[in-house]
Amino acid sequence: MTPSNSRRRPSSQERQAGLIAAAASLFAAKGFNGTTTKEIAKSAGVSEALVFKYFPTKRALYAAILAEKVTINELLEAVEESAKKRDDRRVFTLIAAFRIRPHTDSTFLRLLLFSALEGDELSDMFFGKHHRVFYERLAAYIDTRIGERAFRTVDPLLAARAFVGMVVHHRLLHEIFGVPMHRSHEETVTTIVDIFLAGLRRPGRRRT
Repeated sequence: MTPSNSRRRPSSQERQAGLIAAAASLFAAKGFNGTTTKEIAKSAGVSEALVFKYFPTKRALYAAILAEKVTINELLEAVEESAKKRDDRRVFTLIAAFRIRPHTDSTFLRLLLFSALEGDELSDMFFGKHHRVFYERLAAYIDTRIGERAFRTVDPLLAARAFVGMVVHHRLLHEIFGVPMHRSHEETVTTIVDIFLAGLRRPGRRRT
């Protein structure tokens, strides 16, 4: 007779989730090249053979982490809706607020930094699939607003990168270097958007 307090065996989905969480933590702490599948298995409390059963290679596991960690589809949909309305402030606020928010997991940012340092293939996997489309959409919106004479003439892609750069630098200071925030998340987002739009809008242009 099975004891009533016996532990239920984890499902296949739960095991995969556990492996993804363990690998993400190790990759963020030691990098992709510095982490072994044996360490991942030990951290997840499973055998190394089970790791390979679900993820034949470390790169397959890394791709699964990105799919788990990167959730920009909903953001892009909201940005697209605001872009159709030509709501400049809403477009930029959505982007900044998505990245600058309370209790953000620094794992994602650390994975980004390690992927950039450890090789072109990982960097392409991370940046090409999950960030380039983001930059290009923002650049396309800026280009449209330049054509409508709402924004002054600038390089749209450089402008998009400059805005995201402000946001990412803020995250680096607080999540990686541990610099304490001296304003709330909402105040920080508002200030960054104000500064950027002030430089982008044409002189005398009415604010949207």
